Amino acid sequence: MAAKWIEVLTGSLESKKQYRQYKARIEALPEPYRTAAKAFERYLMVNGGITDGDTTVMMTMLGDFADLWERAAADETPVRDIVGDDPVAFAEAFSEAYVGKRWIDKERNRLTKTIEDLEGKEER
Repeated sequence: MAAKWIEVLTGSLESKKQYRQYKARIEALPEPYRTAAKAFERYLMVNGGITDGDTTVMMTMLGDFADLWERAAADETPVRDIVGDDPVAFAEAFSEAYVGKRWIDKERNRLTKTIEDLEGKEER
């Protein structure tokens, strides 16, 4: 009973547990995989962050992301072989594979609406 009202205030306790496990997996990676994974994580949170309130999608993405880096470390695959020549394109392609609205979608809509609103004012 107590857990239900706490989750109403703080969000899913299971998602928080999964996120902590994900962070521990990234911290356990050997270098240079840990540094690369943290850099991509930051980019994904800013550009690929899902905003539709469904933490399940985000946790799936992060779990798959940790799997990718753990496998690369186990196989000793060079980071550049994983991300290719364009790390940004890699990050964006990775995040696009997951369903959900992203922060950038919200900003694209905001920009489009602002310009459309200006068109109406310019015609007067």
